Amino acid sequence: MELDLTSAVFWVAVGQIILIDIVLSGDNAVVIALACRNLSPEQRRTGIFWGVAGAVSLRVVLTVFAALVMNLPWLKLIGGLLLVWIAVKLMLPEDEEGHDIESSANLWGAVKTIVVADFVMSLDNVIAVAGAAHGSLALLLFGLAVSIPLIVWSSQLILHWMERFPSIVLFGAALLGYVAGQMIFSDPGVTAALPQLPDWSAKVAGIVGALLVVIVGRWLEKRILARQDVTIV
Repeated sequence: MELDLTSAVFWVAVGQIILIDIVLSGDNAVVIALACRNLSPEQRRTGIFWGVAGAVSLRVVLTVFAALVMNLPWLKLIGGLLLVWIAVKLMLPEDEEGHDIESSANLWGAVKTIVVADFVMSLDNVIAVAGAAHGSLALLLFGLAVSIPLIVWSSQLILHWMERFPSIVLFGAALLGYVAGQMIFSDPGVTAALPQLPDWSAKVAGIVGALLVVIVGRWLEKRILARQDVTIV
């Protein structure tokens, strides 16, 4: 995809990236807060600064790597299937352990915790944004630029909204399923194995991905809550 600011397709991709960042960046700020909660107020600010700086550096590497390899055969298929799993997991109830993040009274111990945890938690974000960017490095970097302030400033508010309005989670999971369906359909290996199909087939693949995520996610959610003797309204 070319960086065309007058293109509707470009702005649709931008909107998808922002929504993906909103849905998937929510836990990162919570991790930062938990990792630094035992530091003194002065060290807490320093820990957050260096932890976020290290996490951002790793995100840059991941994002550029995703841009370079995403057009290789079968990688979009693998990434799309992984994204379907991420989207379904997003709909499931959290386990009772919550965020199992070790806090540290040592400044650099807290920084290490932030960097490692954010690296692991950012893989889903990078994969999802790479799919929505359709191979555009400019859009990938835009997604990175959007995710950073969301993590640092907005995540607590986002988590509050997601708890208050569960439909945001459902919509976000469906969006990830839509992106995953289009990723799988546009994989060079998949397109080479299929006959020539009309342009609207990619949208159909996205819709199928969204429906698959919602149906499987709701089914698994009901099974989990049934085991916990909780009734879904």
